[in-house]
Amino acid sequence: MTNAPDGFTPLFRSSNFLDLIGPFYQRGMGRELVVGVRIAEKHVNARGFAHGGLLMTLCDIALGYAAATTHDPPLRAVTASLTTDFAGSAQRGDWVEAHVDVHKIGSRLVFANAYLTVGAERIVRASAVFARTDGQRGGAAPALRDER
Repeated sequence: MTNAPDGFTPLFRSSNFLDLIGPFYQRGMGRELVVGVRIAEKHVNARGFAHGGLLMTLCDIALGYAAATTHDPPLRAVTASLTTDFAGSAQRGDWVEAHVDVHKIGSRLVFANAYLTVGAERIVRASAVFARTDGQRGGAAPALRDER
């Protein structure tokens, strides 16, 4: 039994960190990907609202996974910038969804926006830039030179 609305399944990719703070769920893939989470006791701050760090993490994974899965094989990229604006809140028991709009996928950078919603209410707006790493040896970001 899941704690997600019909049509959602466990997130296709996870990590130790996401397992710790989740569970996260998904519907669709690529530009149609929606990622959601049910706000549990472990997600709320002392005032009973979903912690901003959880909401920012939801934005980051939804934006990154949506952009990555627009291609086959998936793009490899790392978050270069993530800006969030909080316009509302979520409380224990709320279902929060991340809806993503991938604006541009360039040879070096990916640009995307997302809204987090509770029902029809937008509670967070996020904008991200990802640096593509899929064209580099080993897929890692280039090392910075020590200029001492």
